Amino acid sequence: MIDQNISLTKYHIWMLAARPRTLPAAAASTFLGSALAYHDGKFLFLPAFAALIISILLQVGANFANDLFDFQRGADTGNRMGPLRAAQAGLLSPRQLTIGMLLVFGSAILIGLYLARVAGWMVIIIGLSAILAALAYTGGPFPFGYYSLGDLFVLIFFGFAAVCGTFFVQAHTINSTSIWGGLAMGLLITNILVVNNLRDIETDRAANKLTLAVRLGVTGTRAEYLICVILAYLVPVILTFGDRSLIGSLLTWLSIPLAFRLFYELTKHTGSSLNHTLAGTARLALIYALLFSIGILLLH
Repeated sequence: MIDQNISLTKYHIWMLAARPRTLPAAAASTFLGSALAYHDGKFLFLPAFAALIISILLQVGANFANDLFDFQRGADTGNRMGPLRAAQAGLLSPRQLTIGMLLVFGSAILIGLYLARVAGWMVIIIGLSAILAALAYTGGPFPFGYYSLGDLFVLIFFGFAAVCGTFFVQAHTINSTSIWGGLAMGLLITNILVVNNLRDIETDRAANKLTLAVRLGVTGTRAEYLICVILAYLVPVILTFGDRSLIGSLLTWLSIPLAFRLFYELTKHTGSSLNHTLAGTARLALIYALLFSIGILLLH
């Protein structure tokens, strides 16, 4: 339970459950998808804005679901190293979190109907798949976050689906550039989960939550982070070889010092000390996306 001396309003409690520090990373992929659409002369403001709002709603809904299902499975306890969780702290009941989750996902579906009208039925398939994946991450009979599949989920839905989906609702197609962009963003956003799972490795192991970090161990998880960083920064090089008009994507390399500073922190800290690294990794994904976007818009 939360310290009784701490007074939180309902607004602050729901914001706590929404985990606002994760939202810039959710927006980052849609920024890049829209920049790629603009680069190709396909940018449409309303579909781009709708995709951005949906991406943020899906992240909030996934956070509510994670808070709820981890609490119900006993993975969130008083021993956890991460920020306070609403259900575990008794700030929100499972019923309240369920209602909030349904409202958020329902809002995403309503906006998705507009995008389906603009870009076709494929948008519905992508959106519903993302919602089901968010629920199945820690809920349902086979919560794949508990079976080392969480990293793959993030790569697919917060990388490929977010970038390519944003590009698709404007261009009505996808191309190799959006796929490569989805890979880069997916790798960097996956690293947010990598830090989260490294921080929680002992409590997850005790709760039989077999994240990839639990399987790889501390050294292997740190290596995963570094590999994701290196591959993400190789993507602009590959794109530039294929299309000289994308040379501006190399602007992302300005953020390499930040990336390796974060990796250095990862090698030196454990437990709750990694909360700072986790927030920094989320900022890195946003900075990378913005540099990538600015570069291809201004330097082609």
